[in-house]
Amino acid sequence: MSATKRGWTLSMTALTALALTACAPTPAPGGGSDAVATTITELDYYADEQGSAAWQKILDACSKQTGITIQRQTVPTAQMLPKVLQGASSRTLPHLLFTDNPTLQQVAATGALTPLTDYGIATDGYYESIIKAGTYQDKVYGLAPGVNGLALMYNKDLLTAAGVQPPTTWDELKAAATKLSGDGKYGLAFSALPSEEGTWQFLPFFWSNGADLAQLDSAKSAEALKYVTDLVNSGAASKSVVNWSQNDVADQFVAGNAAMMVNGSWNLARLDAEKALKYGVVPIPVPKAGGKPTVALGGEVGAIPASGGGTQQAAGKVLSCVLAEPTMVEWSKAHAYVPSKVDVAKKFGEQIPAMQAFIDEVGTARSRTAALGEKYPKVSAALAAALQSALTGQQPAEQALAQAQQASGS
Repeated sequence: MSATKRGWTLSMTALTALALTACAPTPAPGGGSDAVATTITELDYYADEQGSAAWQKILDACSKQTGITIQRQTVPTAQMLPKVLQGASSRTLPHLLFTDNPTLQQVAATGALTPLTDYGIATDGYYESIIKAGTYQDKVYGLAPGVNGLALMYNKDLLTAAGVQPPTTWDELKAAATKLSGDGKYGLAFSALPSEEGTWQFLPFFWSNGADLAQLDSAKSAEALKYVTDLVNSGAASKSVVNWSQNDVADQFVAGNAAMMVNGSWNLARLDAEKALKYGVVPIPVPKAGGKPTVALGGEVGAIPASGGGTQQAAGKVLSCVLAEPTMVEWSKAHAYVPSKVDVAKKFGEQIPAMQAFIDEVGTARSRTAALGEKYPKVSAALAAALQSALTGQQPAEQALAQAQQASGS
């Protein structure tokens, strides 16, 4: 999931400790007889100042390590997929591409990408869900150095004053949000925009209840949508959630207008900057006690388009550097991401307790395109529309989802 992310500082002691335990993979020569090129082009959407600076630091380090000059191109997030699909059609893609993980399969379906095995890039040690996010027709075309996700963040002072414990189940979440609401303030804030942002925030409730994107109008789907709709109708969450972006949600939380929020790890730097704010982070509550939340994986994957042997091999060397464990840690600390390898993430969580809830969730997280592939964007748009329709009272949950199922064509 792409979002405006703020830099996050990890102590150099912690970073060094993690880096010393890691080693970089060495890519084996792949197909193609051309000599390895000395210059490649790279495309990403890290357009915000801090995110762009952090990514440039990664590229500069990998350029120095590999001896390959990297000519970087950056476009706004909304322009990324159209530009990539146009480039795929005309075979004018850059040599190295970093794109939002749900778009990977759509690009791979054009035939414009090359399998990462061509460059000796292995998937050993990665979370299975991260491998699936970069897989198309049983071949891995993209891998992420780190991923993000959603969790429940709460204001410790407000919960303590109300005698409320951080919720772990849907019943507890509703009870807590209800008790914490009143006088123009709300117990819970989340984003329900009619876009991928809204779908992304709803999926943990949808998937954790056993719903399936291939059957949007199932009873499990309706149960999840009714639950979220009831949070708004009961006053436990604001009706404005249909207009709030994830940044808006963070604004409400920081201002004390929401005691809890569903939001991403990239907000931790902002929360840390509020010295008077004491917050905690727990996994998103689940329907029944003992369950594990199923959140959607966010973050970007690196992919190598077909461009000729020499440039492809050069891009493979740079991508191997980006995926090396020290770089993985550097990128994760800059953006409050979870490192993509299980062992690296475990060490990261030991050093950064605020990240532990996000790390706990990655093991059961799900790639949005794992089952639907390039069909996902259409299904996502239909589900986001159903969410809006139900939350605004235009349609009951069952009717909104039946319409979504028809619109999705799945």
